[in-house]
Amino acid sequence: MAASELYTKFARVWIPDPEEVWKSAELLKDYKPGDKVLLLRLEEGKELEYRLDPKTKELPHLRNPDILVGENDLTALSYLHEPAVLHNLRVRFIDSKLIYTYCGIVLVAINPYEQLPIYGEDIINAYSGQNMGDMDPHIFAVAEEAYKQMARDERNQSIIVSGESGAGKTVSAKYAMRYFATVSGSASEANVEEKVLASNPIMESIGNAKTTRNDNSSRFGKYIEIGFDKRYRIIGANMRTYLLEKSRVVFQAEEERNYHIFYQLCASAKLPEFKMLRLGNANNFHYTKQGGSPVIEGVDDTKEMAHTRQACTLLGISESYQMGIFRILAGILHLGNVAFTSRDSDSCTIPPKHEPLSIFSDLMGVDYEEMCHWLCHRKLATATETYIKPISKLQATNARDALAKHIYAKLFSWIVDHVNQALHSAVKQHSFIGVLDIYGFETFEINSFEQFCINYANEKLQQQFNMHVFKLEQEEYMKEQIPWTLIDFYDNQPCINLIESKLGILDLLDEECKMPKGTDDTWAQKLYNTHLNKCALFEKPRLSNKAFIIQHFADKVEYQCEGFLEKNKDTVFEEQIKVLKSSKFKMLPELFQDDEKAISPTSATSSGRTPLTRTPAKPTKGRPGQTAKEHKKTVGHQFRNSLHLLMETLNATTPHYVRCIKPNDFKFPFTFDEKRAVQQLRACGVLETIRISAAGFPSRWTYQEFFSRYRVLMKQKDVLSDRKQTCKNVLEKLILDKDKYQFGKTKIFFRAGQVAYLEKLRADKLRAACIRIQKTIRGWLLRKKYLRMRKAAITVQRHVRGYQARCYAKFLRRTKAATIIQKYWRMYIVRKRYKIRRSATIVLQSYLRGYLARNRYHKMLREHKAVIIQKWVRGWLARTHYRRSTQAIIYLQCCFRRMMAKRELKKLKIEARSVERYKKLHIGMENKIMQLQRKVDEQNKDYKCLMEKLTNLEGIYTSETEKLRSDLERLQLSEEEAKVATGRVLSLQEEIAKLRKDLEQTQSEKKSIEERADKYKQETEQLVSSLKEENTLLKQEKETLNHLIVEQAKEMTETMEKKLVEETKQLELDLNDERLRYQNLLNEFSRLEERYDDLKEEMTLMVNVPKPGHKRTDSTHSSNESEYTFSSEIAETEDMPLRTEEPSEKKVPLDMSLFLKLQKRVTELEQEKQVMQDELDRKEEQVLRSKAKEEERPQIRGAELEYESLKRQELESENKKLKNELNELRKALSEKSAPEVTAPGAPAYRVLMEQLTSVSEELDVRKEEVLILRSQLVSQKEAIQPKNTMTDSTILLEDVQKMKDKGEIAQAYIGLKETNRLLESQLQSQKRSHENEAEALRGEIQSLKEENNRQQQLLAQNLQLPPEARIEASLQHEITRLTNENLDLMEQLEKQDKTVRKLKKQLKVFAKKIGELEVGQMENISPGQIIDEPIRPVNIPRKEKDFQGMLEYKKEDEQKLVKNLILELKPRGVAVNLIPGLPAYILFMCVRHADYLNDDQKVRSLLTSTINSIKKVLKKRGDDFETVSFWLSNTCRFLHCLKQYSGEEGFMKHNTSRQNEHCLTNFDLAEYRQVLSDLAIQIYQQLVRVLENILQPMIVSGMLEHETIQGVSGVKPTGLRKRTSSIADEGTYTLDSILRQLNSFHSVLCQHGMDPELIKQVVKQMFYIVGAVTLNNLLLRKDMCSWSKGMQIRYNVSQLEEWLRDKNLMNSGAKETLEPLIQAAQLLQVKKKTDDDAEAICSMCSALTTAQIVKVLNLYTPVNEFEERVSVSFIRTIQMRLRDRKDSPQLLMDAKHIFPVTFPFNPSSLALETIQIPASLGLGFISRV
Repeated sequence: MAASELYTKFARVWIPDPEEVWKSAELLKDYKPGDKVLLLRLEEGKELEYRLDPKTKELPHLRNPDILVGENDLTALSYLHEPAVLHNLRVRFIDSKLIYTYCGIVLVAINPYEQLPIYGEDIINAYSGQNMGDMDPHIFAVAEEAYKQMARDERNQSIIVSGESGAGKTVSAKYAMRYFATVSGSASEANVEEKVLASNPIMESIGNAKTTRNDNSSRFGKYIEIGFDKRYRIIGANMRTYLLEKSRVVFQAEEERNYHIFYQLCASAKLPEFKMLRLGNANNFHYTKQGGSPVIEGVDDTKEMAHTRQACTLLGISESYQMGIFRILAGILHLGNVAFTSRDSDSCTIPPKHEPLSIFSDLMGVDYEEMCHWLCHRKLATATETYIKPISKLQATNARDALAKHIYAKLFSWIVDHVNQALHSAVKQHSFIGVLDIYGFETFEINSFEQFCINYANEKLQQQFNMHVFKLEQEEYMKEQIPWTLIDFYDNQPCINLIESKLGILDLLDEECKMPKGTDDTWAQKLYNTHLNKCALFEKPRLSNKAFIIQHFADKVEYQCEGFLEKNKDTVFEEQIKVLKSSKFKMLPELFQDDEKAISPTSATSSGRTPLTRTPAKPTKGRPGQTAKEHKKTVGHQFRNSLHLLMETLNATTPHYVRCIKPNDFKFPFTFDEKRAVQQLRACGVLETIRISAAGFPSRWTYQEFFSRYRVLMKQKDVLSDRKQTCKNVLEKLILDKDKYQFGKTKIFFRAGQVAYLEKLRADKLRAACIRIQKTIRGWLLRKKYLRMRKAAITVQRHVRGYQARCYAKFLRRTKAATIIQKYWRMYIVRKRYKIRRSATIVLQSYLRGYLARNRYHKMLREHKAVIIQKWVRGWLARTHYRRSTQAIIYLQCCFRRMMAKRELKKLKIEARSVERYKKLHIGMENKIMQLQRKVDEQNKDYKCLMEKLTNLEGIYTSETEKLRSDLERLQLSEEEAKVATGRVLSLQEEIAKLRKDLEQTQSEKKSIEERADKYKQETEQLVSSLKEENTLLKQEKETLNHLIVEQAKEMTETMEKKLVEETKQLELDLNDERLRYQNLLNEFSRLEERYDDLKEEMTLMVNVPKPGHKRTDSTHSSNESEYTFSSEIAETEDMPLRTEEPSEKKVPLDMSLFLKLQKRVTELEQEKQVMQDELDRKEEQVLRSKAKEEERPQIRGAELEYESLKRQELESENKKLKNELNELRKALSEKSAPEVTAPGAPAYRVLMEQLTSVSEELDVRKEEVLILRSQLVSQKEAIQPKNTMTDSTILLEDVQKMKDKGEIAQAYIGLKETNRLLESQLQSQKRSHENEAEALRGEIQSLKEENNRQQQLLAQNLQLPPEARIEASLQHEITRLTNENLDLMEQLEKQDKTVRKLKKQLKVFAKKIGELEVGQMENISPGQIIDEPIRPVNIPRKEKDFQGMLEYKKEDEQKLVKNLILELKPRGVAVNLIPGLPAYILFMCVRHADYLNDDQKVRSLLTSTINSIKKVLKKRGDDFETVSFWLSNTCRFLHCLKQYSGEEGFMKHNTSRQNEHCLTNFDLAEYRQVLSDLAIQIYQQLVRVLENILQPMIVSGMLEHETIQGVSGVKPTGLRKRTSSIADEGTYTLDSILRQLNSFHSVLCQHGMDPELIKQVVKQMFYIVGAVTLNNLLLRKDMCSWSKGMQIRYNVSQLEEWLRDKNLMNSGAKETLEPLIQAAQLLQVKKKTDDDAEAICSMCSALTTAQIVKVLNLYTPVNEFEERVSVSFIRTIQMRLRDRKDSPQLLMDAKHIFPVTFPFNPSSLALETIQIPASLGLGFISRV
């Protein structure tokens, strides 16, 4: 395909730009051949016309597809040209914050000017052992590749680091050396790697300085050779230096500094040891103040001085030598302050007693006058005479500066020599890796001799680089069997010839230096005459006759000839040197010993840099006349020789290239200046590498990768079983020009641009497929949407129409209802109105009629009352008038009658005095009497009439009287009432008067009160309002306070809970940390122990001289005794016959320092272990205390509660047993009435008798045993008696003669009799006790009867109570009963325990006595007796339940036991055929027997041998997972057995009563439990290491690279770096491989009977390793950070979780260890655009650190064009949201981290007495007891 066909519409190209170097643009129309103008649109939217060059007609560079942008390797780009390289570097550096990029074999490193967390030990471990292309570019990858090739190819390696000042060369070289020091380690205990790293601070202090471009710029080049032994461990190093910039000692430009060491000295001048140097501020010295910038921001020169001194001490430079160095440096500073005064134009002088010179002379130990003289004079020697000539002030100043530079150069060389001596190793060097840190190509406005030498060196290095690249290309083509065609690359040999050939620039310069009157001008003319117009690379500037131009490989450079001769000569006055050599200061003459050597390329220019070479450790003696000759060698000649030596070294090694780029001149972090970057890329050869790659076939694909990537371009019929043929067929159809690709043996090679074309075809095919899929899907979606909408519309219409019909029907119903309602409403209104009117009318009528009737009535009433009043008034008036008239008449009558009577009385008095009168009166009296009689009769008649009338009148009067009386009474009452009313009125009037007064007074008071009330009311209202407001506020405050109190209480509760939880978690974390530290110390101790063993073996090999017939000690047997290994006598006896005899006379002296160091280290570790153990115990106590506080248990009776709780737990089983017995008794008692309970046939009586029967049976058994023992004793007694039972008298005589003392038999017999008596008395006591128990049981039966009666009474009472009270009472009663019962049982059990302990002790004593007696008797009996007598071997018949679960062995069989059970045991056979943990059970049963015998030595010996043997097995077969797992399981089981049968109450609660009988009785093995626990920890750590070694090769391939879901991810184009294919080959690991391996691990662990909790911890550790290694590789591999890879990881993790579910291990914590990996996979899959996405990511990725999240986002790479990259703004948003998160800045997870292991107590339910010993173990010498 023609290249022009790619220039179609929308194709993107690069066009030159003066500001940005290259700009991106897009074609607006297709390019056609012959077009002179391209219509383009820039990225900012501007359109322009780009005119093609009419001569070359070159089209602009095409831009790579976005999918290729940001690649790790620049050679992976399809279009290889300058803008593509620049853009790729900028995208990686600015957007992804990646500073490393591959360019073929070159690592391009861009200085970020910022500390990055990518150089930690975790990163080193991640890159260790990895292929160079498998991980993201890194300096560690280059270092690993060099280290690997050195080990694989047995060839020395070199890492060449180059770049401008400030580009980061020194830092890169430093990190490379740190990698070697960390990965390889040292072969000795001298810590060579630390010394290699310690040389950096020293070299930086004396060779680095601040420049305008770099605060720590190396002003010299150096080549460090790091030596390795045959095992590829560091043994030493050597340093060669080049081009020291001596001129910086005496001159610094603006904003620059001298070498760091001077400022460090000035900053430390106040130290006591530096007072003699008489230093001060750096501004006081001429050599340190010229730059005007004595301080570097962020650098403390005082601390740096301390680091420099510390490094010197580490490298073996003593304090005296250090002070000597500082004296010389201080002398240089004081020398710079020496001032000269001119006498005349040709001479000068120094002021007398000049202080700076005086100080210089004192420090240097030279004569003041002599130094003063030779600073102002020089010696001229001719053939015949010698002259002393004064010099001018300028010459003297130059000579002073030259002397200062020369002294500093010599001191620099001396320090380098001593550093090399410190790094030198006595061990023979097998190979080395060299690190070259040298200047890159330089070009400034004014270029002088220094730039010339630097560019000359870079020409040589570039030539070597080009040849190496060319060679690699050729090797690749030949390897793939591709026809080799010569690639035209730039050869800079002509430029090198121009410089170094005969009559070259250097030769002409040396020749001119030899001329007496040679000048820079004459040398320039010679250059013009020799090379101008003859060499195309040499040019002359137009406007100068003192300069020349050389066309270097990178650029044209113009050099100024001024100063070339002087710098090349390097003039230093010999008289001044002689004065210094005569110094009393011993160190100063040492500096100038190099002048006497045959080769000493340490001279340098007066203002230039010194080329240095490696100097031998010992000075060589030169010939007497050789010094002056060598001293006259020019700098150019010396530098050329040094450069040739360097090139010879590099050509003998395999080079690795690191090109450092300075992104900007202002040291801004992550700021990219395109112009500066392009200049450096051109200068460092990166673009040349690209050009060479582009000239051939830069893109390389394996057939499988090509098939996987471009499978979409093939048809089904094109796919064959042979992938190679398939690829060939497809390529022939896709690319017609066969020159554009070549088929290699394993790869397809493409020309530049072809991959982009294939990507375009692939993208077009995928786009067409996407369009078709989208068309179909969209049609289906739209039709589905249409049908859904149609159905919805019909449904809506149906519902709307129904709704409308319902609404109309509702309207009709409402209309009808409204009409009816209106009818009735109107009727109601009218009727109501009528009723209202009617009722109103009636009311009006009734009121009116009532009013009229009342008026009429009132009128009638008034008239009637008026009549009555008139009647009464008239009557009263008539009566009053009548009474007055009557009274007046009566008064008149009375007066008249009184007068008449008085007259009559007078007459009568007169008549009386006469009788005649009497007669007359008598006649008149008779008449009168007759008349009176008549009158009386008449009056009687009248009286009768009157009486009748009177009677009538009396009736009338009575009625009238009564009426009047009633009226009178009424009137009287009314009168009285009136009187009362009058009184009342008067009183009321008085009261009214008083009240008026009071009223007036009250009114006045009222007014005042009202006024006061108003005032008070107002005040009260105000007060009330204020109080209301206050009350409201108080209520609000109260509510708020209540709310706050509630919230605070809630918060405090939550806070306390959280705090408690946090404290608990923190305590647990602290406990885990302490446990981890303790276990790490154990690991370190075991490592030191192994190291000690290895050293001991090596010393044995070195010290021992083997003799014939002697064997060497087995290396697996270690006799060292430590905290964890206890040397036993048996082990020593085993090793004794194998030890080699060592003649004491020929012993090599032991390295006591190393031995003392190891001994001290062991002591420190022991102390630290003890401290850690104490701390661990304290932490555990704190945790237990906090848990106790959480549970808030009430403290009852203080410490007794804990004892009782433990006692209660121990008594549970016994309590249950007793309760069962009591229940049986209760049942038996409840069956019949109380009087019949104790009857012989009663159930309770039967139960009791059964118990008594069992007790009596047990008593009978004991009696039988006693009888058997008694018979045995009797038989032994009879055997001892002479001639009673023996048939052979001679044997008896011999045996009797062998007895030492005849009294021993009698004593033995007496002892046995006493023993029998004791046993009989004991049995009698037991019998009595059983009888007492029976009596107690009878009493208990009686008490139960009483209890039964009481219970019945309580039941009867409870039945009368209500249900609630009944339940409460029954519960209370039951609680009381159970409490009393438990207390009684506890008391009984305590008594029984005391009795049992007492009896056990007695039995032990008796058994021991019997055993001693039996042994004594057996020793006194001859073997013949034992053989001949059938009675001797008396066996006590015991039942199986009486087996004690012990194994007996002899002392001498201990080693055989350990050998068969531990050393030679095959785990597989035990795991398959026998019970798990059988060796542990057997060992414990042997320990039990030794404990039973109370044999302290036997217990200690067995345990020590066991521990040592396990260690030996693990040391010998420590890489076998099955072995390590087997012994971890058995060690834990042994530890559990020691705990379970220790007799401690906390471990006995899960035991059966029979198991409790098997507890250890004599020895407390707690110390050995701790030792076994430590041993188990060591075995666990070893198991984890074995797991890690097995899983490590599988993880990356299985979890990341293998496509578990085929076809999800596509392979991206790769560069020259070989990357692991994601397609599974036959040899690669898959996820199934990991799962199979996990199944294998789990099955082995289960077969060996490992504790389930321990299995969970092992699985958790395995999953942590899988997750950590996978995540670390993901964070270091840009090609793995894609959406599809996230899906693959999620699927793989789900498979691991499924495995956990299948094994019931989901609660092991293993899933949580995968959480960071899960979140990283989710992060790859989620959307990464909006702020909501950022928030979701921040909340989702809680297990990832900020650095990890940002790293994943930066590395995210689309695999297809349809994906999008993560924008920089989004990443910044994430960083802003996560800025407050406090997490570790560490990028990678610690894959070597081991969780602290715990061994929870797991008691065994297996009974020891049931264990059988298989014959396959070969343990026939042990017997069951």
